[in-house]
Parts: sequence; C-alpha cells; structure tokens
Amino acid sequence: MANQTNNIMTNRIHQKLQEDKKILSIYFTAGYPNPEDTVPILEKLQESGVDMVEIGLPFSDPLADGPTIQASSAKALQNGMTTVKLFGQLKGIRKKIHIPLILMGYFNPMMQYGVERFCAQCADTGIDGLIIPDLPVDVYEEQYRELFEKYGLANIFLITPQTPDERIRFIDSVSEGFIYMVSSASVTGAKNTFGDVQKQYFERVHRLDLRNPQIVGFGISNSETYETATKLAKGAIIGSAFIKSLTEKGVEGIPEFIGTIR
Repeated sequence: MANQTNNIMTNRIHQKLQEDKKILSIYFTAGYPNPEDTVPILEKLQESGVDMVEIGLPFSDPLADGPTIQASSAKALQNGMTTVKLFGQLKGIRKKIHIPLILMGYFNPMMQYGVERFCAQCADTGIDGLIIPDLPVDVYEEQYRELFEKYGLANIFLITPQTPDERIRFIDSVSEGFIYMVSSASVTGAKNTFGDVQKQYFERVHRLDLRNPQIVGFGISNSETYETATKLAKGAIIGSAFIKSLTEKGVEGIPEFIGTIR
C-alpha cells in the first residue's frame, strides 16, 4: 500500500498543485468537433498556458452534463469516438504533453472495458487521474481504491452546495489529488457571474480547512467567474464555455479563448 500511495503522491497532479499559482483546467470532449482533434487540442491548450486538462470520454446517458457538453458528446459518438479509439489517439502523448491529464467519464463504459484493464491502460498512456461522477465514494473506497492507487491514478470526487460538512470531510479523507467543487446544484453550463449563495458555499468549504485543495467547476466562463471561483480555491475548471469556443472558432481559436480568462 505504501508504494501505491507513493505512486499517487508523485504524479503530475500533485506536482502541479504544489506550484504557487492558481490552476486553470480545461475540459473538452474527446472526438469533438472532429474525430482526430484530441491531440491537436491538447497541444494547443498546453501552448496557451493551461495548467491541467480533463479529457471527456463521451457517453450516451450522462448524469452531470448540461446541454453544451451533451451535444458535444453526441457529436463525438457520431464521429465514432470510443474508449479504444481514445487510448489509441493518446498513445505516445507524453512525448508531447507534460501537463497533468485527467480522464472524465462515466463508470458504465469503464466497466464494459474492464476496470483493471482501463486503469492499466491509463497508467501506460500517462493519465494522472480520473473523474467518475457516478462512482460513489463508498463503493470506491471498498472496491476500487487499492486498484486505482496500484496504477498511480488519483480519483477526483465531486462535492456540491448540498453536500454536508461531514460528507465533505469523508471525501477529503479518501481523496488523493483535489476535490472537484461543483459551484451549484445543477448540470454543467456557463454562467456570467456567481451569486451570494455560491460565494457563501465557497467560504463554507474554505473554512473546513481540508487536506486536499479544491478546484471549482460548473459555471466558469470568463475572467470574472474564474477570479471569483479561485479567490478561495486553488483553481477552476472551464468546460461548456470552452466547447462553445471550439464550436465557433475551432482549434485555432484556443489561444484567444484562454487569453480572455487570465
């Protein structure tokens, strides 16, 4: 178990979180807008100064995704994106990309692929962590934690404004990476500003003085929401707004979009 924990503690996510800066993480759906865009998007994001990337594995029946990401997933599936194809596209990616890479997806495709086979493929590819919104933390701790840690994968859990303090502390106790702090009780989607309810929630979680840093997601779309979200948290994640930019301006529009955030 000690070696497994060491694998987790030395991966790229931990190294990035130790830097004295706020983190900008970008989410995009693999296979969108075009089937072979995955690697060019990663390269352009790194060139543009993004700190970390979440690669979405498209799924036909998502639970947490709003209309923009749902539409991108539907298009990616139409484009033929699969788990096997994504791993094929990412083969050798560590010769080009040095920032942390996280796969975000649902547990059904991972179970169909084989959970240990999936984890082993992630480790072989150079994936640093997983975000699986429909994998309960209790099930993870009882059945999968040892397996994920064997392959050096940080499993990132989500909390929402409705998550009780006791539950947040439990999630913190079994997490090795960061806590994904969902900004509001809703699916993904861009917002222009945060209200007092969100700000009070950010302050409540900050006062818990958790072991793992928090990164805010859902609703980050511009420099105002990024700065508000990162005032008390380590970083922020942008998904829907980035995908809208990809839809309108393609891969070449990435530097301009990132330049509007910070």
